[in-house]
Amino acid sequence: MDTLSYKTISANKATVTKEWVIVDATDQTLGRLGAKVAKLLRGKYKPNFTPHVDCGDNVIIINADKVKLTGNKWNDRVYLSYTGYPGGQREMTPARLITKPNGEERLLKKVVKGMLPKNILGAKLLGNLYVYAGSEHKHEAQSPKMIDINSYK
Repeated sequence: MDTLSYKTISANKATVTKEWVIVDATDQTLGRLGAKVAKLLRGKYKPNFTPHVDCGDNVIIINADKVKLTGNKWNDRVYLSYTGYPGGQREMTPARLITKPNGEERLLKKVVKGMLPKNILGAKLLGNLYVYAGSEHKHEAQSPKMIDINSYK
């Protein structure tokens, strides 16, 4: 067996193929949707996945206001943040977060951010995510393709 014919291909910025995809969040569970979107952003569904390179797709999530949470998680789940001052720990539930301006976008970005690497690459990958509350988006020029998120594992 000739072992020289097997080469590990490592993607880099020049050889990576990035696409634009649209994900419809209507009646999708928040955590499951977030996990699949994080894998799309990371590029884990592609055969040339490289851990230290941004080889994922640009993801547009539409209908983010129609996402669902099971049980009483709208009020029981708590997201914590810290202002940096003594006694500055703040808590926010998803129900309160979604009522604020751009609340749907902030909720989905918070969920997906928690599923990405906690480094510079993760911050860059989060910039490839675009979230819209309605079915309209401003990325028609990129000619994104609609995908069925339920077909991914």
